[in-house]
Amino acid sequence: MINTHFWIALALTTFAGLSTGIGSTIAFFSKTSNYRFLSWATGFSAGVMLYVSFVEIMPKALEVTAGVYTGNGPAWLTTVAFFGGILLIFGIDQLVPHADNPHEARTKQDLAEVTIHTHGPGAQTLPDRKSLERTGIFTALAVGIHNFPEGLVTFLAALQDPTLGVAIAVAIALHNIPEGISVSVPIYYATENRRRAFWWSLLSGLAEPAGALVGYLLLRPFLTPGLMGVLFSGVAGIMVYISLDELLPTSRAYGKGHDSLYGLLGGMVIMAISLLLLA
Repeated sequence: MINTHFWIALALTTFAGLSTGIGSTIAFFSKTSNYRFLSWATGFSAGVMLYVSFVEIMPKALEVTAGVYTGNGPAWLTTVAFFGGILLIFGIDQLVPHADNPHEARTKQDLAEVTIHTHGPGAQTLPDRKSLERTGIFTALAVGIHNFPEGLVTFLAALQDPTLGVAIAVAIALHNIPEGISVSVPIYYATENRRRAFWWSLLSGLAEPAGALVGYLLLRPFLTPGLMGVLFSGVAGIMVYISLDELLPTSRAYGKGHDSLYGLLGGMVIMAISLLLLA
């Protein structure tokens, strides 16, 4: 029987995935890009993910497995699963070409190259339109591939603890916003069709709830407390990898001075206070 937690988890995962559409909208209707905001937002997301991973998820995974295994078994199992999660997302990264990989940090110059206007005074020459559109579509596919495990991360966390799921969903949503920009902008400037660019961006985000449902349906018959502990540790590993490999480098690339650090510390503080208030 599907309970209320299932629908809450699915709604949170869908919200996180569809935030790529927010990035697309920002790209269309902003004459200038607020890079410092992107720096703060991605740093904030990294702070939430890192704090939650080490302070909330790993202790919860250890607690769950301690009810099933004895001795040093829980510690060994959660540690191996943590690094297993890192290896899983690392392996996915290796399957995606470097240029199309959303986990590769983009600088302001990279983004500017595809956001310059093609009409009016001062217009500049863009790459071949077909090539530009292909770049956007490949980026959408790459984002979709990465969103599969991220969707499962959000869903499982929300299924176990809706409060924790909200925090992770917000963090994932923030980091999906610049991915939405990277998908929609090249397609828009290649086709001059906002709707087409927006739907490609949104489609890449829909991989998140799709990954959640596929993963849940495959794992549901085997979701014992021991397996949940292993999955939680793997989730923590995936979130730490995303934070260190994508969010922090991206935050540094977009920001000035200590913008990235302010966002990181802000995410940790807000997450810590939220967990204390909801305890």
